[in-house]
Amino acid sequence: MAAAENAPKGFFADKNRAFWTLQIAGWAGYFLLRSLGGLANRMGISFILPTILVTVTGFSITLLMAWAYRAIIRMKPLWVWTLSLLILAGAAILFSAIEVWAHATFYEPGWRPQGIEFFGAILLTLAILGAWSGLYYGINYYLLLDEQAERFERMAAQANSAQLEMLRYQINPHFLFNTLNSISTLVLLSETEKANTMLSRLSSFLRYSLVGEREGQATVAQEIQALQLYLEIERTRFEDRLRTRFDIAPEVLNARIPSLLLQPLVENAVKYAVTPLEEGADIWVTARRLGDRLELSVADTGPGLGDTRPNPDKAVPTGTNVGLANIRERLQQAYGDDHRFEILPNAGSPLVQTGAAKGPGVLAVIEIPLQLVSAAEAARADRLAGPSYEVVQ
Repeated sequence: MAAAENAPKGFFADKNRAFWTLQIAGWAGYFLLRSLGGLANRMGISFILPTILVTVTGFSITLLMAWAYRAIIRMKPLWVWTLSLLILAGAAILFSAIEVWAHATFYEPGWRPQGIEFFGAILLTLAILGAWSGLYYGINYYLLLDEQAERFERMAAQANSAQLEMLRYQINPHFLFNTLNSISTLVLLSETEKANTMLSRLSSFLRYSLVGEREGQATVAQEIQALQLYLEIERTRFEDRLRTRFDIAPEVLNARIPSLLLQPLVENAVKYAVTPLEEGADIWVTARRLGDRLELSVADTGPGLGDTRPNPDKAVPTGTNVGLANIRERLQQAYGDDHRFEILPNAGSPLVQTGAAKGPGVLAVIEIPLQLVSAAEAARADRLAGPSYEVVQ
């Protein structure tokens, strides 16, 4: 059997042992059936001896075939087919000649086969060895596909983990510097209580962003808690200029989503909607169920889409678009084409419709399959993520 880097689970966990188990069991079954068939057809007990010899011959020939197949199984299909047919034909001819000789020597001593008579059992031996070859290739190609799928899964997990780490490193530096500067200012102003509160929130947020679950998954409730921590920290800088609202449907709180999925969207809303406007902007975060789908959205009432604001749908994005590209790639990895991610003008915002907002605003929408976790899983994830923060609905 071909060696693999990742051994499949179950019967084929030890492929060498599995091969010998099947080999011995298969030829033992062949011997039993041939012997019972001979006895049933009144061929007598003397038929057992040539059957033993034929069984040992088939066992030995298939060991040689396994060695040959092992050497060619990873070649191009044309070579695999050609060489396999040649090996099978040669093995069947040899097997037939030995079987005819054994039958003539031990069962019919007066008969001496000549020339083409040695091919008398060629159809039987070709069928037996053909079935053995088909089973051998079928099992090995299954194992190769299993190995390949496991490797791709591992690579995808590593890529997702690397992207998550990249996103974490992207989030933390400038946000951390601004937060520490704000805390320093509060300390200089002797506002100790505010500084302590800010430090506590910063600690909780960094714990969530750095410790999170290894597979990069979180529940909607955890993601909203992290966003609230982030926005409360940013509100220390922007005060009344940063106005937020969370509209989270209770039935999706335990829905599973990629960790830190919404963070770049909210960060962009703060950077491009709140920062440039003297009066600030409103930010809405919503999550709701649409049948068997989960819709997440982040909307703001800022200046809207422009040359300085990144958009993942642009062919050549401008600005710092790493976070949005990261979202796009992580969604593709997690859900394939079964997702939607769009950045649109926020025409549906009540403030935009009434003219209270200074700009058209931006709406980011993510739609993915709804995957609910059990209460026990959610509780375990909460313990890993750290202190909880009230989810505002």
